[in-house]
Amino acid sequence: MRLFYSVILVLLLGSCTVSKEFSTGKKYDASELTEDYALFRNILQDAHPGLYWYTPKDSIDYYFNLGQSMLKDSMTEPGFRNVLSYVVSKVRCGHTSIKPSKQYAKKSRRSSRFFPIVLKLWPDTAVLTLNLNRRDSLLKRGNVVTAIDNKPMNEIVDSLFQYLPADGYNLTHKYQTLSNRGIFGSIYSSVYGVKSSYQVEYLDSLGVKRKATIPLYRVQDDSTYREMRIPQMTRREAKRRRLEDNRTLQFDTSLDMAVMDLSTFTKGYRLPSFFKSSFRELRKKGTKNLVIDLRGNGGGSITNSNLLTKFIASGRFKVADSLYAIKRGSPYAKYRQNRFSNWLFLEFFTSKKKDGHYHFGYFERKRFKPKKKNHYNGTVYILTGGNTFSASTLFTQAVKKQENVIVVGEETGGGAYGNNAWLIPDVTLPHTKVRFRLPLFRLVVDKSLPKNGRGVIPEVEADPSTDAIRRNVDFKKEKVVDMIKNGKRI
Repeated sequence: MRLFYSVILVLLLGSCTVSKEFSTGKKYDASELTEDYALFRNILQDAHPGLYWYTPKDSIDYYFNLGQSMLKDSMTEPGFRNVLSYVVSKVRCGHTSIKPSKQYAKKSRRSSRFFPIVLKLWPDTAVLTLNLNRRDSLLKRGNVVTAIDNKPMNEIVDSLFQYLPADGYNLTHKYQTLSNRGIFGSIYSSVYGVKSSYQVEYLDSLGVKRKATIPLYRVQDDSTYREMRIPQMTRREAKRRRLEDNRTLQFDTSLDMAVMDLSTFTKGYRLPSFFKSSFRELRKKGTKNLVIDLRGNGGGSITNSNLLTKFIASGRFKVADSLYAIKRGSPYAKYRQNRFSNWLFLEFFTSKKKDGHYHFGYFERKRFKPKKKNHYNGTVYILTGGNTFSASTLFTQAVKKQENVIVVGEETGGGAYGNNAWLIPDVTLPHTKVRFRLPLFRLVVDKSLPKNGRGVIPEVEADPSTDAIRRNVDFKKEKVVDMIKNGKRI
């Protein structure tokens, strides 16, 4: 009988600890939102090193107050994140962005409903690249979308831009962000709401104006998706695939060319050994043309980007003219990720200078030497675009002035003058659990450059075109191949 009562007690206690499944439609009281928002504002004002870099303090204060005025009623997490994203975009810092709570993100990954189309956007143009509803024979790749639900595309894009972060006044990054698969649909749905279907106005391949109503894409309705069988990979195969997806080197002997595709500088992808083996192979083959594709490289470890620079640079180079945090400690540190390790770094590796800031002097003073062994001296073509960000922008800026280096493509998403980055902990707000990225350092690459809020401008522009998208060709690589074939530098 004692065992029976013990089991009953355990079951009762267990039932008390079971929480309801998280709902993405959960609403938070205005008081909770207000407290989280006040904390969000205080933390940015306390430690962000570039809060007033591109936007004056009185303007930032105006937007902070405007965001506060939007919190008069209860709100879902996406609604609250919209308010935060709208405000933080005015800081003009590409490393400061809003992230969903972990519970919301986990729940969203299980979603079976998706905005039905993917677009490639650039000024005054939106071209369809994918229609998830495969049975739809009307809307096809290459169609120019002019309106959604009677709203002109330029109006939609202007509205969505108000919620996107970017370095300075860079628009290339914002256009590319909306062009990244899934992003346009996600932000459009967050701002304008989710519907069962959408009316799309577009121009067909002959330039004829047409309309189509397309339903929200549902995975369970797609027989093709249901019939797909994803082959199981071993752990070793999965690791190899992960590495190949993020860094490869391929040779084209007919053009005496190699293409190094780098999707990241993040640690964990064995980049040091990849660089060493790649440049050894380039030397052995005597390859005259090297294409370094950074269009999908959002940055990562400066140690890794520095190593690549050493194999290309013709002379000594420096990471930054200045790199500093505005303070070491913070009364809000408990809300930050990695607070102890970040504190250790700030305490032991920075020193206070006359300007009152805490400088990481090593990168301000150190001039790195190029590699002698396997150094590459052929012609280097660097492919850039709106996703070329942070450390990949630093690499591009460091070597672009060399005679043997040609930057091809679009303006980089990362700022040429500098950025706010280095240590970037996530901050979690206590009530909603919404997170935001908080860069702790301001990095000025080259103080002699104009602080105009632009990225690195390519020497050879290769902009997207409707024709290239219809033909499904890589227009930037086409440009490089044409230059090599014709023996033209620019």
